[in-house]
Amino acid sequence: MSLIRDDGSLEPSWAQSLFARIIKRGKIPRHVAFIMDGNRRYAAKKQVVKLEGHSKGFDKLAEALKWCQDLGVEEVTVYAFSAENFKRSKDEVDGLMELARQKFERIMSEKEKLEEHGVCIKIVGEMKLLASDIQEIAAKIENVTKLNHKCRLNICLAYTSRLEISAAIREIATGVEQGILLPEDITEDLITKTLEIPTVDLLIRTSGEVRLSDFLLWQSSFSYLSFLKPLWPEFSIWDFYGSVLQYQRAFDKIENAKEYSNINTLEPADGENDVSANYARVDAFLKNLKLERGGINTDILST
Repeated sequence: MSLIRDDGSLEPSWAQSLFARIIKRGKIPRHVAFIMDGNRRYAAKKQVVKLEGHSKGFDKLAEALKWCQDLGVEEVTVYAFSAENFKRSKDEVDGLMELARQKFERIMSEKEKLEEHGVCIKIVGEMKLLASDIQEIAAKIENVTKLNHKCRLNICLAYTSRLEISAAIREIATGVEQGILLPEDITEDLITKTLEIPTVDLLIRTSGEVRLSDFLLWQSSFSYLSFLKPLWPEFSIWDFYGSVLQYQRAFDKIENAKEYSNINTLEPADGENDVSANYARVDAFLKNLKLERGGINTDILST
């Protein structure tokens, strides 16, 4: 199934359209993240092979992405494959990698649709753990969608939050070694901005599990967490709307908590000149980091 559903099959009912208009009168989360849990249990429930459950999970992602776009959500992040999942049986891992290969190829074939809908795709994770051909097609997807700006889809593959945070810390340490940053420039705000995925407003996990499983631990410090019972392939638009409504109800408390923690406040040394110098160093570091990440790895791309 296509990642971009524009064939009319997902057009909302009158009730869904009415409910969406009501929701849009409130605060819409800028960034929504999904832990797409329950694919294997769905397969067992339907008495089909595990891979069929994961395939149904990809189909549900296409639906969820459209629901988010229809509400005006700017960024969506999904937990597609944890680095810990490599510990599963070889047959299941090989099947998942083959499914990723097929779905990435399908996404590449839809680059015109992605451009039309303004979807930018970023693959985040330990890419070196993946087969070279999957790394190559992932790089191509990022390259052909990098100028799209209506909605960004982050696909976390071979990912854990601890790995992402560790990588960010290494990049900051390199910046200090190179003299771009000073040790006193290292703040919560700098770490937040160095991570590949930004702060999340609403995080949804399906299947009834109440844990984050090493997903966006830093970014979800002030997120509204919605733990739902339906398995991911059974996740409905009403489940999604319900989570957004709960986020809206909690919005003021979340904002107050952010303000109280001063999470976005830099802590440079005292003095106006020191503050200006701090901002200049941090800005230079982040700009350099963006250039490094935005470049296309010619060792991966064969064409």
